Amino acid sequence: MSETRVIDLRSDTVTLPTPAMREAMGNADVGDDVHGEDPTVKRLERMAADLMGKEAAVFVASGTMGNLVSLLSHCGRGDEAIVGGEAHVLHYEAGGVPALGSVELRTVPNDDHGMLDLAALEEAIRPDNEHFPRTAAICLENTHNRCGGGEAGVLASGFGRQRMRFVTHYGISRADIEEALNRIKRAVDEAA
Repeated sequence: MSETRVIDLRSDTVTLPTPAMREAMGNADVGDDVHGEDPTVKRLERMAADLMGKEAAVFVASGTMGNLVSLLSHCGRGDEAIVGGEAHVLHYEAGGVPALGSVELRTVPNDDHGMLDLAALEEAIRPDNEHFPRTAAICLENTHNRCGGGEAGVLASGFGRQRMRFVTHYGISRADIEEALNRIKRAVDEAA
């Protein structure tokens, strides 16, 4: 009788490195990243930029940090970012964006698959008015763990690991959608 093997795909935080991955980490060339002297980080950033068709990339230590960096690069203090009401950045990132960036997260309801209604999204974008915060970013997360792992698109700040499935599902070329993104965050363990 064969033993059932469980593969846990809930999150990249439960992914454990394989022996080959541990060996690669142990044999990696390292240096001081603060001074731009870590050849492995530099190579990883170059590979990521090339993969995503972008001029440059930056390696950060976590997905939460990637979301924070992406949003703070688009939003100033007092601005707002529109997010799904079930978004990871809203529920599971310790309030980092509002606390560290003074950025309001304005919500639009997600459907059961994490998608946002485009009419509701358009309605949520604030008009130019001195009494309102400026809508500076729209964050459409993929792999909503609160919405069954469904796919969604990305505008303004790019988050998520299921973008390629979104592109395939809607018949949009990968190059077209990623050219439209200002920021793209991908986890190291994501497939190209």
